[in-house]
Amino acid sequence: MTHLQVRALRKSYGANTVVDGIDLDLAPGECFGLLGPNGAGKTTTLRLCLGLTAPDSGDINVLGMRLPAEARRARARIGVVPQMDNLDPDFTVRENLQVYGRYFDLSAQEVAARIPALLEFAGLANRGDDNIRALSGGMKRRLTLARALINDPDLIFLDEPTTGLDPQARHLIWQRLRQLLAQGKTIFLTTHFMDEAERLCGRLAVMDHGRMIASGSPRELVDRHIEPQVVEVFGDSAENWARDHGAQLAERCESAGETVFCYVHDATHLIDDLAARPELRYVHRPANLEDVFLRLTGRDLRD
Repeated sequence: MTHLQVRALRKSYGANTVVDGIDLDLAPGECFGLLGPNGAGKTTTLRLCLGLTAPDSGDINVLGMRLPAEARRARARIGVVPQMDNLDPDFTVRENLQVYGRYFDLSAQEVAARIPALLEFAGLANRGDDNIRALSGGMKRRLTLARALINDPDLIFLDEPTTGLDPQARHLIWQRLRQLLAQGKTIFLTTHFMDEAERLCGRLAVMDHGRMIASGSPRELVDRHIEPQVVEVFGDSAENWARDHGAQLAERCESAGETVFCYVHDATHLIDDLAARPELRYVHRPANLEDVFLRLTGRDLRD
């Protein structure tokens, strides 16, 4: 049984189609990542899959239950980590978990029994009596993740879970998410961090303008949509070099600010040319998921 199945899902607001006929399947125990620029429809898709927004058309099945008709029953088995922390600042760490447990009709004894393990999971075992205002941003994010587990969910939705965190906090969140996957939990993740998606997700989809425009494993997406090698060229004369030489040496060149991105299957001749130009600096690297994302969705800034 799939933990999430979506068919021909559509949602519009006036003349603006936000979700445009998407299909989606999540198998038990997998981490699925949904990528896309701002305004692509990711958050609306999550809201539809949580039963918080009614679709215009299409079918949503979560853990064997139809949404939105059975949304309340389905949410009892779902965990949600929202984009922004919404912890109650008037409560302590422990009280935030206690209050949230009541939404799932858990008894006070059940919640109390679960809290020590959740605090340990969040790295907050010694902070249970601290007020939320005393926590750092990383601590709050870990507590929000732990809170989403109070009902022992089978399926967990995470909307950009590490935005605004420093590298140490991000790595700790990743470690905790891997623990959840090892326990057999299913994770639906949206993120703007390509390295996060590559590290955590076995399967990804890129969404833009309300549609799924590509899907597969991180490695499959790179192999399918981008040349295998990238040479980034920097310097005041990089664009002139690209026009006069790079276009002949690379299969494709793209400019972004003072950087020229050259995409090739074999970088030998390109590197030989650049080595003779001390006024230019360059980095030679394998193609990655960010290259795929930018090729599919463009380099223009989205607001």
